[in-house]
Amino acid sequence: MTVGSVAQILEELAPLDHAEDFDNVGLLVGDSAMEVNGILVTLDTLECVVDEAIAKDCNLIVSFHPIIFGGLKKITGKNYVERTVLKAIRNNIAIYAIHTALDNSFNGVNAKICEVLGLINNEILIPKKDTIRKLTTYVPVAEAEKLKKKLFEAGAGNIGNYSHCSFTLEGTGSYKAGENSNPTIGEIGKTHSERETMVHVTYLRSSERNVLDALMTNHPYEEVAYEVYSLENRNQQIGMGMIGELEEGMSETSFLEHLKKTMKAQVVRHSNLRDSPVKKVAVLGGSGAFAIGAAKAAGADVFVTADVKYHQFYEAENKMVIADIGHFETEQFTKNLLVDYLTKKIPNFAIRLSESITNPIKYF
Repeated sequence: MTVGSVAQILEELAPLDHAEDFDNVGLLVGDSAMEVNGILVTLDTLECVVDEAIAKDCNLIVSFHPIIFGGLKKITGKNYVERTVLKAIRNNIAIYAIHTALDNSFNGVNAKICEVLGLINNEILIPKKDTIRKLTTYVPVAEAEKLKKKLFEAGAGNIGNYSHCSFTLEGTGSYKAGENSNPTIGEIGKTHSERETMVHVTYLRSSERNVLDALMTNHPYEEVAYEVYSLENRNQQIGMGMIGELEEGMSETSFLEHLKKTMKAQVVRHSNLRDSPVKKVAVLGGSGAFAIGAAKAAGADVFVTADVKYHQFYEAENKMVIADIGHFETEQFTKNLLVDYLTKKIPNFAIRLSESITNPIKYF
């Protein structure tokens, strides 16, 4: 199995197109054609993690956070980033980062937090925009079902828990083949009318190349007429954060105790308690203060996240409780999620959970 093959498996869970624009995801170091001996899964890639990979004979590190974030103009070993990259290159170890692609996955970082907290009926908190495309094309009636089948195989027609979704309408198309054309149906220089099916299918932006390749490969016409639209529809499967419900409501103090215990937090920084029961909980792993407004609008009783600044706690406005448990603490179970996923996808393969503690924040 190659590095590229492992990347394809990871991108089934978290397509790189779903990552935020500011991010740096995918293969950061190494050759995609290299054969993989073993995989080490970590939250952060540091020198100690590369050392661990060497000791465990793993030549691919799958990291949640990217070690290379800004551009590297030199690699001389003058800081921890350059030293880590140098060590990986010297030891022929590839590094793959998944970060916000997994943040935006319905089964990603925030789903894992919900699982640990015991939340049910989970939904995306902030749906990601510009993820849905719509394809319209026109095909002879007799060829419509064959073309639809190929489009479905390429990833079109999936809406939530439904697949093979489409809409068709029959009508008459016309065209006149030019001098240098090679028409499948009709004659050069003559206007031809053909009974056609107009086919509408939606697909994820990340599947666009496959869908359009399937269209061009399987459409019978020499010149394919088609239109692609970007839709504003709310995507229920891709986006930042999640909101769910506790099976049984509890008091705010009881929930904070539950939060601290299950998420293994050293401390919980929180806004003013409202003396109200907690039932609806929003979560966003990592730096999530930007979602405070969305959590309030969704009716959350508590919003669990990290890296909240002093004045941002005021934004709770006594409409909910903001609970900051720490950046590392919100994301610490992500590597377990990735190990479980890869183990199911690649059974009988060496997949290791990193034992290195990479949290840069210590508590006294």
